[in-house]
Amino acid sequence: MQVRPRGADDRLRAAGPRRAALLPAVALGLELALPAGSAAAFTASLTPAAPKEIYFQVGNGLFTGGNYTPIQGNGQPTGTPGVNTTINLMSVSVAAGTVGNGTAQAMTTNSTAANSYWDGFLFCNLAQQQLYIGGFYRTTAAGTNTATVTATLPASLTDATGDTIPFSQISWTSGGNGDAGAEPFPAGSFSSTSVTVGSIAQNHWAESCWTFSYTNSVVPAAGTFTGTVTYTLSAP
Repeated sequence: MQVRPRGADDRLRAAGPRRAALLPAVALGLELALPAGSAAAFTASLTPAAPKEIYFQVGNGLFTGGNYTPIQGNGQPTGTPGVNTTINLMSVSVAAGTVGNGTAQAMTTNSTAANSYWDGFLFCNLAQQQLYIGGFYRTTAAGTNTATVTATLPASLTDATGDTIPFSQISWTSGGNGDAGAEPFPAGSFSSTSVTVGSIAQNHWAESCWTFSYTNSVVPAAGTFTGTVTYTLSAP
């Protein structure tokens, strides 16, 4: 387990009812608006417990009744994982004078997920436009399997008239407050229409904070270009 300082939100919470949460896929929308004329990670070991359970979020997620910790005597979390259907948006507007000049453009997010549902720790910096990604993979016994996270997406972002921008123009860095060790969800880019973006070891919680940018090395038509990335957690 990687150790990080605990914040004021690390409190004992009332236990909620138990239910299995199977959240295999979440989506992220991305948007580019073009004018006319233009580090280290946090992971934690989990106690095996029935039932087998996975939870995954990109951007906003949902836990009710508290966080995962404190963990109850039967190995169950204090809080109850749930389903949040929000599709968070990453976006950037490129000024006319900088379109296609190769200067990377920072993307902003409408996600409000800053605190980890592991312990309430303030992990991602919304002021720095970081996007939370993380969750857990728990089974009923010890093991060495791995759950993999895959991003699926179209080849290009498109506008209303069919103009395109390659999705490969978008990349991200990775790191959160107080983390240490190799990132479970490392830096990368949308280099193809199916990209493995990270993994969660069996009976572990894992999380990172992503910061997106637009490479800005192409000169597309003026317009608003959109596309959706779907992230899927696949467990054995």
